[in-house]
Amino acid sequence: MKNHEANRQITHVSKGIPATDGAGVTLTRIIGSPELDMLDPFLLLDSFASDDPNDYIAGFPLHPHRGFETVTYMLAGKMRHEDNTGRSGVIGPGGVQWMTAGRGIIHSEMPEQEEGLLHGFQLWVNLPATEKMSEPHYREYDASEIPIEKREAGAEVRVITGTTEQGTKGPVTDVITTPLYLDVRLMKSSRFTETIPVTHNAFVYVVKGVVAVIGEQLEVEEKVSAGFLGVLGDGNRVELVGLEDETQLLLIAGCRLGEPVARGGPFVMNTRAELTQAVRDYQSGQF
Repeated sequence: MKNHEANRQITHVSKGIPATDGAGVTLTRIIGSPELDMLDPFLLLDSFASDDPNDYIAGFPLHPHRGFETVTYMLAGKMRHEDNTGRSGVIGPGGVQWMTAGRGIIHSEMPEQEEGLLHGFQLWVNLPATEKMSEPHYREYDASEIPIEKREAGAEVRVITGTTEQGTKGPVTDVITTPLYLDVRLMKSSRFTETIPVTHNAFVYVVKGVVAVIGEQLEVEEKVSAGFLGVLGDGNRVELVGLEDETQLLLIAGCRLGEPVARGGPFVMNTRAELTQAVRDYQSGQF
């Protein structure tokens, strides 16, 4: 890397593409699209937001996963999770589920509502080869368990995982890629800075409003608007300024794995042979 001691600047902006998944859920695929295939260790980022039940009611019936982690973060509405271990639960507004699929799990995610706004995100985080066959497990937290950090000038941060430079620690811990997952709310002209390890890839996804990413000369390097993802380049910190009365964004970072990636639908391994084995294991009832 060049110039570690520097503000990270936008290197790529992507809007994602319209897609459907599950039994016909309408969503936007932001990472995992032709525009942005992956951002190591992040394999996929989907956004779903609709108040039309026809867009989401069919949900995501039973399906398998192996080799990575899924992170579901809800802003509005409710999603019920059930799986073949007998575990179930409901993720409500402001809640998060961090699921490590590991060696294999079969689960469903179905809307726990028949009308109203359903709005949330699912992020896929890769696992290193040493962890791909680990036992599946979960971390689930409702909104009351997500700490909120107040910053100057009306900035507010919900800390899901990682520790901010002001010492607030998210409830999701012991994740192999040492991620940072922040939900940042800014008022107009609110300034937000955060340290990001140079070992990590990072991005901002703007949910609402417009954010400016500030460079070394305290000049606006790039503006990112609602519905767009901005990949952050080299550096050890990010500096953001809200440009509208209400701006909301996700700031997410994770340690690069630098390993080969072999994908096959719901399975993510290191080689094609491992993918073939995953399919065989699933079909023979070994998940």
